[in-house]
Amino acid sequence: MKRNNTEQVGDVIRRLFRQEGLETPLNEYRLVEAWKDVVGAQIARYTLDLYIKNQTLYVHLASSVIRQELLMGRKLLVQNLNAQVGAQVIVDIVFC
Repeated sequence: MKRNNTEQVGDVIRRLFRQEGLETPLNEYRLVEAWKDVVGAQIARYTLDLYIKNQTLYVHLASSVIRQELLMGRKLLVQNLNAQVGAQVIVDIVFC
């Protein structure tokens, strides 16, 4: 017997997340978790706190030198973080 209405499990789960409004919080969580992979372990050591509010990633850093360096490459960092997640989660980063 041939089944014509089969779907992949991943597609069904993604559709369920979208319907229940869980896709955005999941992507935000994944982006925060991807921070260390994108910026590297050395910079991640100086990161005190990360959170997303209104599509803006707020990053609290312990080093003003690293803050200044990241500020200069902010646009590229936004692109790399969104690419890591596979969706446009953030549009800007604020370094505190």
